[in-house]
Amino acid sequence: MNNVHLVEEHPLDKIIRSDRMPHIWCPGCGIGIAMRCYAQAILNSNIPVEKHVVVSGIGCSGRVAGYMNLDSYHTTHGRAIPFATGLKLVNPELMVTVFSGDGDLVAIGGNHLIHAARRNIDIKVICINNFNFGMTGGQVGPTTPKGARATTAPYGNPELPFNLMYLMAASGANFVSRWTVLHVRQVKQDILEAFTKPGFAFIEVLAPCPVGFGKSNNIEDGLKEMKLYQERCSLASNGDVRNEDLVIDLREDKPIYVGKFVDSERPPYQPSRLPKDQT
Repeated sequence: MNNVHLVEEHPLDKIIRSDRMPHIWCPGCGIGIAMRCYAQAILNSNIPVEKHVVVSGIGCSGRVAGYMNLDSYHTTHGRAIPFATGLKLVNPELMVTVFSGDGDLVAIGGNHLIHAARRNIDIKVICINNFNFGMTGGQVGPTTPKGARATTAPYGNPELPFNLMYLMAASGANFVSRWTVLHVRQVKQDILEAFTKPGFAFIEVLAPCPVGFGKSNNIEDGLKEMKLYQERCSLASNGDVRNEDLVIDLREDKPIYVGKFVDSERPPYQPSRLPKDQT
């Protein structure tokens, strides 16, 4: 007992609202891991915490805005990006990050996503992709693999999913990468890099959702999905892989390509200013 060392505080106490713990995410959910990567990136950045803002939409990932101990906005469904855009344009000194899920960002918020990337708005987007609408019961979402089962597709999803890496690259994002919650060092490092890079940055983080997606597709728990990531993830060579190779299907024994896919230097969006005599 004399060798027991009592830890007086957690390393993330200053950035996470410990009074709101324990969290309400399901066992095996990967969102908390991604949130920790984001929190650690904030602490490791040279940007004061008071300059950071996190914006989230509706869904399980939307809880992040409530758990982070910094200026936070929990917005309406699909509208996190326009809220974030307004914050950034009004106060360009802020480091504005959108932290939300594939359903919120790519389904109801899809138009906002592609146009923010097209304009190269100087905001950072962390997209938790768990292949379904997890909070509302495991329905098919825009990233659900073709053939995967869901509560709204008990015989298999008949639709092709969005390939978010190509969608963001084609839309004009300055920085695009994909990792899983198994790749915690890479996720944190890419968030840090996004903080230093002007323009629209999009980081996709594949995460388990045992209750929503896993139960319908014979992936019994989060650990089994993490094992799939360990066995099948392959680093894309300079982001140069064919479109069809980037499609993810956890049910098939095929590679899941991760890495950095876009790293460009296009100038970020600058709003036009009227001459003083016209304001």
